[in-house]
Amino acid sequence: MWIGIFKALTIFSDCIHCVKMCHYLSESTSGTEFSFDTGLDSLYYARLMQNLKLPITIDPYKSAQRRLVCEGYFELSGLDRLQAVTQGHGEQVNVKITFDVDEQGLIVLSGTAQASVSLTCQRCNEEFSQDLNVEFCYSPVKHEDAAARLPSYYDAVELDENGEVNLRELVEDELILAIPLIPKHELEDCPADADSTWGKLPDTLEKPNPFDVLKQLK
Repeated sequence: MWIGIFKALTIFSDCIHCVKMCHYLSESTSGTEFSFDTGLDSLYYARLMQNLKLPITIDPYKSAQRRLVCEGYFELSGLDRLQAVTQGHGEQVNVKITFDVDEQGLIVLSGTAQASVSLTCQRCNEEFSQDLNVEFCYSPVKHEDAAARLPSYYDAVELDENGEVNLRELVEDELILAIPLIPKHELEDCPADADSTWGKLPDTLEKPNPFDVLKQLK
């Protein structure tokens, strides 16, 4: 009998926890549906149901406290800067972002994003499809001094005036940086002369400092 009573109390407690979690999620990301699952430690994690449109901005502190995991997409049509340097192609960007707190007490948002875009080959001037796959790991900061104190394995992302992070801009920045410096077909797929030569360029671009824009405005 006591075992049955204990199980009933545990279920009731879990239900109360779920109700509180639903209330938080409805406030921070209104209009998005969620599901819940449990880990081995019996703590509930809020998880976005797949194939749902993600919120543009989110509170990283509340999300990290609840170990929120967002899985969904952004419409490619809403990423104006990415569209300006590509020829479109896919309809959406698939994203997964995990919010957590590390052993130093820092808020961490890490994840992946995938998109398919069309680029113009610089050898033959024809369009080709390019898959962009990125991984990222950020910690939110309020000012440049805080960004300078972050461990080197975290990139800084600036909080807006409401203390939120713009997820869509963050993902868009990562995808733009993933575009090849000289877009071109694979050699065997390109109709241009295989003897074309190119100057030596760096393999990657440095990520922009989120505070550089503010400096330019002063």
